[in-house]
Amino acid sequence: MLCMPQGLSFRTQADNKEPQFHSFIITREDGSRTYGFVLTFYEEVTSKQICTAMQTLYQMHNAEQHGSVYASSSCSMDSLASSIDEGDATSLLKLQRYNSYDINRDTLYVSKSICLITPLPFMQACKKFLLQLYKAVTSQQPPPLPLESYIHNILYEVPLPPPGRSLKFYGVYEPVICQRPGPSELPLSDYPLREAFELLGLENLVQVFTCVLLEMQILLYSQDYQRLMTVAEGITTLLFPFQWQHVYVPILPASLLHFLDAPVPYLMGLQSKEGTDRSKLELPQEANLCFVDIDNHFIELPEEFPQFPNKVDFIQELSEVLLQFGIPPEGSLHCSESATKLKNMVLKDLVSDRKNGNVPTSNISMYELMKGNETIARLQALAERTGVTVEKIDLSASLNEKEKDLKLQCEEAELRDYQLNVQLREVFASRFIQMFADYEAFVIQTAQDLESWLTNREQMQNFDKASFLSDQPEPYLPFLSRFIETQMFATFIDNKIMSQWEEKDPLLRVFDSRIEKIRLYNVRAPTPTLRTSIYQKCNSLKEAAQSIEQRLMKMDHTAIHPHLLDMKIGQGKYEQGFFPKLQSDVLAAGPTNNNRWVSRNATAQRRKERLRQHSEHIGLDNDLREKYMQEARSLGKNMRQPKLSDLSPAVIAQTNWKFVEGLLKECRMKTKRMLVEKMGHEAVELGHGEANITGLEENTLIASLCDLLERIWSHGLQVKQGKSALWSHLIQFQDREEKQEHLTDSPVALGPERRKSDSGVMLPTLRVSLIQDMRHIQNMSEIKTDVGRARAWIRLSLEKKLLSQHLKQLLSNQLLTKKLYKRYAFLRCEEEREQFLYHLLSLNAVDYFCFTSVFTTIMIPYRAVIIPIKKLSNAIITSNPWICVSGELGDTGIMQIPKNLLEMTFECQNLGKLTTVQIGHDNSGLLAKWLVDCVMVRNEITGHTYRFPCGRWLGKGVDDGSLERILIGELMTSASEEDLGKQCRTPPQQKSPTTTRRLSITSLTGKPAKPNAGQIQEGIGEAVNNIVKHFHKPEKERGSLTVLLCGENGLVAALEQVFHHGFKSARIFHKNVFIWDFVEKAVAYFETTDQILDNEDDVLIQRSSCKTFCHYVNAINTAPRSIGKDGKFQILVCLGTRDHLLPQWIPLLAECPAITRMYEESALLRDHMTVNSLIRILQTIQDFTIVLEGSLIKGVDV
Repeated sequence: MLCMPQGLSFRTQADNKEPQFHSFIITREDGSRTYGFVLTFYEEVTSKQICTAMQTLYQMHNAEQHGSVYASSSCSMDSLASSIDEGDATSLLKLQRYNSYDINRDTLYVSKSICLITPLPFMQACKKFLLQLYKAVTSQQPPPLPLESYIHNILYEVPLPPPGRSLKFYGVYEPVICQRPGPSELPLSDYPLREAFELLGLENLVQVFTCVLLEMQILLYSQDYQRLMTVAEGITTLLFPFQWQHVYVPILPASLLHFLDAPVPYLMGLQSKEGTDRSKLELPQEANLCFVDIDNHFIELPEEFPQFPNKVDFIQELSEVLLQFGIPPEGSLHCSESATKLKNMVLKDLVSDRKNGNVPTSNISMYELMKGNETIARLQALAERTGVTVEKIDLSASLNEKEKDLKLQCEEAELRDYQLNVQLREVFASRFIQMFADYEAFVIQTAQDLESWLTNREQMQNFDKASFLSDQPEPYLPFLSRFIETQMFATFIDNKIMSQWEEKDPLLRVFDSRIEKIRLYNVRAPTPTLRTSIYQKCNSLKEAAQSIEQRLMKMDHTAIHPHLLDMKIGQGKYEQGFFPKLQSDVLAAGPTNNNRWVSRNATAQRRKERLRQHSEHIGLDNDLREKYMQEARSLGKNMRQPKLSDLSPAVIAQTNWKFVEGLLKECRMKTKRMLVEKMGHEAVELGHGEANITGLEENTLIASLCDLLERIWSHGLQVKQGKSALWSHLIQFQDREEKQEHLTDSPVALGPERRKSDSGVMLPTLRVSLIQDMRHIQNMSEIKTDVGRARAWIRLSLEKKLLSQHLKQLLSNQLLTKKLYKRYAFLRCEEEREQFLYHLLSLNAVDYFCFTSVFTTIMIPYRAVIIPIKKLSNAIITSNPWICVSGELGDTGIMQIPKNLLEMTFECQNLGKLTTVQIGHDNSGLLAKWLVDCVMVRNEITGHTYRFPCGRWLGKGVDDGSLERILIGELMTSASEEDLGKQCRTPPQQKSPTTTRRLSITSLTGKPAKPNAGQIQEGIGEAVNNIVKHFHKPEKERGSLTVLLCGENGLVAALEQVFHHGFKSARIFHKNVFIWDFVEKAVAYFETTDQILDNEDDVLIQRSSCKTFCHYVNAINTAPRSIGKDGKFQILVCLGTRDHLLPQWIPLLAECPAITRMYEESALLRDHMTVNSLIRILQTIQDFTIVLEGSLIKGVDV
């Protein structure tokens, strides 16, 4: 199955019978690998019975296919026939005979394989040995010794070369060299990376390499088995110090094609048939697939694909290495050795027809060619007549010299391949050494012994991911945040922890020693460069190439020559073109002579014997074909790759059951991880600020969840439709639902029936359904693919906390699920499916903004409702009201509200999380005073509803005379109808519930709330502390600064409390007095009084502070906005915070004479100690760069 993955092959003399070399790999359950190297050649069939049976088969085939031969299988021949000279009858005859067999005319050949099984990938050496064996069978002269001698020699007498040494052993005609890297070098890799780079091109190879690192599903596609193996081994070799942990089948036998249905990461190779189009290839899942068409130099990448760090510099460095060896970085498909062979047999015949200057490709004698040349003959005759003697040319000598030169060139090319291999690998290794130079600092080692560590492995965190990422350069994060979630990285860290108790993994040992070397260099270097985002080139290329050259030029060991064995006479009989039947008893027995190699390498020989028996066993026994699969560790450390010991339905069902269990376990782990991250953030926050996981980490976890859902929906599909199995299922569900009109008339409603206020104005219920959410996604022109639509739908459902509910509704249509999925599919295992939906339901405990924050450019419909307090306000107003809604991503601009309509809908580009609403009117008409309780704004796609509390008048001559107000939003949590009916101002969920609530100085009852001095000071401390914490978070995880400045418990509210404390009666002669009145009196005093101080420096500083204070207050007063006095105070505090002026302004106001008239003696502002304490608190935010939202300071020019 592995030597001939497509089974036996028959050819005739008209077909190409060139021997084909390929290799394969067997991965055992413990992860150890064995390599197989195969030479397939064609041998004449001598059995008359087989030839007769083949003729009968062809006659039956021709009878069936008579009408459609030229239309289907021979279309390529038709096109060729039209291009050939009509007079050339022999060529046309040849074409008619192509793909046919006639026992009287044709000779039948059958494929045969010779295979070597080795513990290490000595690809070049094994290829040379097999080619020499084949040459011995096909040459006219028999080999010097029977073939058994050479095979016995390599099985028993040729040892593995020791690490860091080279070994010469003998084939049939010439010696063969192999070498092994030393303990401190990169591990052995004998597959030529040159071919991999030529086949794919540098850019494509780096992209595929990134897919492998992120453990996606990678499918290699080529007609040539060896190309599949070369690319697969080449890429996995470059992973050092990491190792691929999942299904690894570089050549997938035809009988195991159903492995592509496995819902796990894999790296597989599939042979393409000649003329097969990629579009005809039906793959069960493509959402997370990287498809690599090797023959056509083409790759298809998954969506949402992060780039490898420093990719441009990295490609540049690799290009320089390739160019030194004369390889174009863009790849050269025609350069590679295997591509030079013409694939089309008919063309081959035409090329070798000796016409038009074509000569056969085999070596020809130049003398023979020139002997029949008329020109040469005439020249010779002329020379003889003139008496010139022509010396006979010794052509054979020059040909021998050429052969020697060719041999030297081959050896040189081989050396260059080895040097290129090692240099390219050093560049890749150097990238990882730079990226993970300080990984040890983040390894968490908690267990005391190996046993306790293994017992608690799944519950323990082994690597401090958050700290590691926070330490990395920003451009690295998209890639690294996903890479450190992979199984290969987890295994690498596990190996590091286990190295405390066990011998170090060889790859880890080399990697750690390299890092240590860099550390020592950095200690000595004048400028350390251990942690930097600046690209550093690899500096060990020359050294690596030299060590390879030294080993290959100077042999360390030579193995025993092949020798005659004790064989039965006549059994090693030589017959040209036929591989002899070997004497098994001679090969089964070990060596008789006790030489130095035998004694030193007894264990190596025992291993070889075991491997030989194992390879024979695999060839004979189909029950062991599961050995071909490597364990898939992606589904947890203990979950092994399912075995397919035979292809019976029962075994396939058992295998798929393992997949179902694995998918469920992965779902449980992923949802738990997402919740734990969230809970961890909340614990750190202690209820303050924003407790959502945002930014990079959230994106990584959600992308991982999208991938898992796609894999679940791809498992057990009857027929694949489109690249996204989930979206295909959703579309079919949508079609069925839309046909049933009674269902579309009453979609599923979410939340309460209505949201009432005491005024009776309400926000209409947002009716949502799975179909409606799909329509939202379908209307987004920015998303072009089904995979993208499925991911957008998952994100939207997650943000709305409806993912589990929607998927339950989707799967409730059992007839559709049965139609789409086989019985063993995950989605048809009822108990597991229910558990899966339950795990997804747990995500509703988390607030995600994964849709709003990703699709920032889409148009979103919003609905706004203004809720007045009608008991105290006019039911109708004559003025023209307006509104402007702002969010983290932008604002709507001023929108006029239709007169006497308190509700409006509008559409604009995604505003992100909403932060402020500006509301106002133009004060026209008789009824121009308006008492607004709050404004509600809802995103009609995500359903997020924001409440903007007001509780103040808008109008001249009432309250603080404001015609416009800036309201700060809070996200409403879904609550019951009763809670929504109450007009209570509870703080948002993420705020600390213990702090005092902000109230206007003139509340509706006219009784101001008076917190005591201690509470006010505590409020200031908390407001400043929240701002400090805000700036200590990673930039992408910060919430809204506007809320921390102007929201409830914000800095403005806290300073208002300070200024209100001890403020003399708020009403003088029935007229309200505001803090802004005190500010204006202070400005009037500063502008008219020329203060005299002893110290001139103090004078300058104080005058400067007075001047800026007056300038800011005047700018606010003259701004073209109808803001009330409290609104002006808010702007002053915001500007003072932004420009770090508050600590200078507070002492000026505290020492201003107006303070004695407007404040009681017990007021906080008249207490020097309190004022000094306040200044010190405000100075803690001096170092932060504060950027104010445009809506807060619009129109104020300072």
